[in-house]
Amino acid sequence: MHRSPLHDVHVRLGAKLVPFGGWEMPLQYAGGTIAEHISCRESCAIFDVSHLGTVRVEGSDAFERLQRAFTNDLHKIGPGRSQYTHLLDEDGSVLDDIIVWWLPDDGTGVDRFDVVPNASNTSRVIGVIGGVDTTSRRAVIAVQGPKSHDVATRVLSTTVRRNEVAHVVWNGVECTVAGTGCTGEDGLEIAVPASHAGGLWNALVEAGGAPAGLGARDTLRLEAGLPLHGHELGPGITPLQAGLQWVVAWNKGEFVGRSALERERDAGITRRLVGISVEGRRPAREGAVVSSEGRPIGTVTSGNYSPTLGHAIALAFVDSSVSDGTGVEIDVRGTSIAGVVTSPRFLNRRPTG
Repeated sequence: MHRSPLHDVHVRLGAKLVPFGGWEMPLQYAGGTIAEHISCRESCAIFDVSHLGTVRVEGSDAFERLQRAFTNDLHKIGPGRSQYTHLLDEDGSVLDDIIVWWLPDDGTGVDRFDVVPNASNTSRVIGVIGGVDTTSRRAVIAVQGPKSHDVATRVLSTTVRRNEVAHVVWNGVECTVAGTGCTGEDGLEIAVPASHAGGLWNALVEAGGAPAGLGARDTLRLEAGLPLHGHELGPGITPLQAGLQWVVAWNKGEFVGRSALERERDAGITRRLVGISVEGRRPAREGAVVSSEGRPIGTVTSGNYSPTLGHAIALAFVDSSVSDGTGVEIDVRGTSIAGVVTSPRFLNRRPTG
């Protein structure tokens, strides 16, 4: 079980630690998940996301290696920008969803990228694109919420905007800061050398950031309709089924899984990812059967109580013929709960694209 460079900080704060993707990470702190969720929606929360991988890819062929491997088109961005993309299997399903940080030009003219895969997929990604695993050398702190840039500026004396990537010197230490995150709020993520992670975390707390754990991170991304690998993305699930067509750059040339994805595009998807607004507070859980008029039409992939909306919500794959506004029933341990099919994005605070 890996431990974050911030592990001792979490222990001192009384965090409830749980295994996640091979790491021991904070689920919540003393105030609880709902309070942490609200802090992010209304002010600023900080999350330890050091369990995410970092793979450094650089050199004269770095651009082409990533371009051939991933679905999105790096020509859309340039040095000092980030991009969301997918690594596909040959059958078109999503092996991992990834953020690419194209590091600022250092004057050498050599492209340098930090590729950020999900916690358990770093080795798989390296097997495809090569590169060097630098995960253990740094911590990554996500600063998220409507006041995130105010908090970051107090500590770093600067900030970055959405999808920007910059190098910032804090206390004599170079950090990489990217305008990324998966809460549905504005914010940034800071990669800081592991030995200085505790000091930066404490400085962000003193500046107004509220510590938050993986529990709040999950309810936040669920309200924003953001897919999670292993739930809405994974084996047998393609970007088209997940409603992420914009991640696929059809005009850029070959990439892994392109042929299978083209066949699905041309034939039409048979299922699609939707949101379900559930009556009451009782959440539907992963694997629950979704029915309409007594006929099974799909399966829940994620569900929870929404602190912002005040009722339960879920994401589910349903037959592609099912339209928004359709009334459904979800089987929760033998009890049927009612809901309505809706957009997966329950809150539309910030675009994701």
